[in-house]
Amino acid sequence: MKSKRNHIDLATLTSVLMLMVLSLGVVYSASSTMAFEKWGSSSKLMLLHLVKVVIGFGAIIVFMNIDYKKYKKLTKPALIVAVILLGVTLALGGELKGATRFLRIGGFSFQPSDFAKYALIFHICALLSTKKERIRDFKTGFLPVTIWIGVVTVLVLAQPNFSNGSMILALSFVMLFIGRVKLTHMALTILALLPALIGYMLSAPYRMRRILAYIGFGEETGSKVNYQLWQGIIGFGNGGIFGVGPGESKQRDFFLPESYGDFVFSIVGEEYGLIGTLLILVLFLTIMLRGMKIAKHAPDEFGRYLAVGITASITLYALINAGVTVGILPTTGLPMPFVSYGGSSILFSSLAVGVLLNISSQTDLHPRFVLPGFGKKEPPLPEPAVGRVY
Repeated sequence: MKSKRNHIDLATLTSVLMLMVLSLGVVYSASSTMAFEKWGSSSKLMLLHLVKVVIGFGAIIVFMNIDYKKYKKLTKPALIVAVILLGVTLALGGELKGATRFLRIGGFSFQPSDFAKYALIFHICALLSTKKERIRDFKTGFLPVTIWIGVVTVLVLAQPNFSNGSMILALSFVMLFIGRVKLTHMALTILALLPALIGYMLSAPYRMRRILAYIGFGEETGSKVNYQLWQGIIGFGNGGIFGVGPGESKQRDFFLPESYGDFVFSIVGEEYGLIGTLLILVLFLTIMLRGMKIAKHAPDEFGRYLAVGITASITLYALINAGVTVGILPTTGLPMPFVSYGGSSILFSSLAVGVLLNISSQTDLHPRFVLPGFGKKEPPLPEPAVGRVY
C-alpha cells in the first residue's frame, strides 16, 4: 500500500534551516580567534561546521522522503546497535576532559549517546503504539520499556555524562506519561531511582560543586565553577537590545572559553542583542508548536508518539541550553540543537526532523491540489496487528 503524501510542513523546515544558516555566522564569530591561534586559519571550525550543516540538510531531505512507518520494525535492532556502541565507547572511546563520550572510526568521531537518545525514543514509540492498553500492565507493559530506558541511561551516565543521561531519562518518562502509563508505576520508579541518582551525584565532587555554586553555597561560589556562567551573562549584558554587531564579541576573545559550543547562545546575545536571542527562541517555539500540531493530526499512534518525542527532544534541549546560559539552570554540557558547533547533534537532530516532516506529509495539514475527477480518497487500511514486542 502506498502512503498518502501531501506537502511537508514548511514552517518547521524553514525554522530549522534558518537556525542552521544563522549558526554559521555565530560559530564563525565565536571560534575565529581560537581557530587562528591553534591552526592559523580563523575559518577552520566554521568550515568544519559548514560541512556538518550540509550533511544535516542532506539528512533532512533523505529522511523526509522515507515513510516513517518503515521504522517501526527497525527500532529494536537500532536500539541494540546503540547499546553496543555505548558499550564500545566505554571500553575503547576517546577521553576528553575526563569523560569517554566519543567513538572514533577512521578519521571521524561521533557521540553515540546522540544516536542512542533517538533510538530509544523511536523504540518507546513503537512499544507504546503496539502494546496500547497493555502498557498499563506492570509486568508485560511497563517493565520491558523501563529495562531499555535503564540500560541506555546507565551506559550514558557511566561515561560519565550526567546532563545527557538525565535528559534521556526525562524524555523517556515524558513519552511514558503521554503513552498513558499508570502514574503509580512512574512515581514508584522515580522514588526507587532517587537514592541511585543522589549517590551518582555525590560520587563526583565537581558535580556537587556545580550544584552548590548554583544555589549559592560552598567555597566555590562565584569562582572557577561559575566562571563560564558569569562570563556568558556578561555577554548578554554587553549586547543590550540590538547587540554589539556580528564579529564584535569581546567575551569570545578574552573571557568565554569554547564559546562556540554549549555557550554559543551567549555570543548570540552579545552580538545580536535581545532581538537576536528572541529570534532564536521564536524559531524553536515555532518548531514546538508545529511539531505538536503534526502530532495531533498524525495518521496513527506511532506517528503521533514519534512527532511528540522528536519535538520534545529538540525543544527541551534548546530550552535548557538557553536557561543555563542566562543562569536560570545549573551549568550542563547540553548543546543548542542546530546552533552549537558539533557533528553528532546536528546529524541526528536533522535526521529526526526529516522523520517529523515525513509524518507531516501524511497528515491533512498541507493537502496536495488534485483536479476534480483525477483522484479520490480511499479509506486508510487498518494497521496490521503486531505481536508481543520488547
